[in-house]
Amino acid sequence: MTLILIIVFFIALITTIIYRKIAIKKSIIDTPNERSSHTVPTPRGGGVAIVTAWFTGLSYLFIREQIEQELFFALISGIILVITSLLDDIYTLKPNIRFGAQFLSAGLALYFINGFQTLNLGIFHIENIWLLTLIAFISIIWFINLFNFLDGIDGYASMETIFLSLSMFYFTNANLFLILAFATFGFIIWNWQPAKIFMGDVGSTLLGFNLIILALYYQNIEKTPLIIFIILSSVFWIDATLTLYRRWKNNEKLTQAHKKHAYQRIVRYGFSHQKTTIYALIINILLFGIALISEYSNLFPAYLLAAIIITYFFIRLIDKQYPFK
Repeated sequence: MTLILIIVFFIALITTIIYRKIAIKKSIIDTPNERSSHTVPTPRGGGVAIVTAWFTGLSYLFIREQIEQELFFALISGIILVITSLLDDIYTLKPNIRFGAQFLSAGLALYFINGFQTLNLGIFHIENIWLLTLIAFISIIWFINLFNFLDGIDGYASMETIFLSLSMFYFTNANLFLILAFATFGFIIWNWQPAKIFMGDVGSTLLGFNLIILALYYQNIEKTPLIIFIILSSVFWIDATLTLYRRWKNNEKLTQAHKKHAYQRIVRYGFSHQKTTIYALIINILLFGIALISEYSNLFPAYLLAAIIITYFFIRLIDKQYPFK
């Protein structure tokens, strides 16, 4: 396994270099505007490197029969998302095309893993497959998009992916998470502040897709409760959800780009991208501690509430320094 992880890392590292040169030559550039958190024109779509490394590692596990077929095909369904997102990075597609690809990838993935079968809440299980599958479908679409929303500063989405992957590897002992982490490690070297390239939709959407599908699958086989993943990812989903709610409440156009997420506002307040990402990692480590404790208890909802309170506390601190407007 060590060898394939090294190969995955170098595939991502080298492919990022190659793609960056192509993106510059073909003018696939993210030009700063008033809603950007960067000031220098930067190549986008570098997530192609993560995609290439990820599918290489995934194929290796499949060939070696180290991954269940249903999970393999569920994750392969992300190719539809990858192709559409790459085209969007290059040409900018209409929202209905992007959402169509997301719906198709999500639907296929749920088909291959036989829907979302059970939700472990510790003190009891919910096993209404139709209701749970509907909730799972909505959750997949939301997680794909929130990862895209929060890929707005150097290294932020990459670091979150590495944290979630390594944390979930601890709880599941599934090599897939290590492959995802090492594929992202190879990219973050070029994405760390000051970023030489952005991952773009092709990277952020697939990362969100992979993580939520894996979390649902390991809940399905009752290896790791989904609530542990929800606790671990609180920094991302609470910021994205709260920001969306606030913008809806303000009657803002929700499809319009903005800089109102907590992580964006703290950068506008004066924090560097690097400092913001490291602070988020520190909060994530606190969340890992909560998830670790919750593993030895049947009171998952109580620990989820604790994670929400902690994350919301830090967002409120940001609100006081740089109010949501």
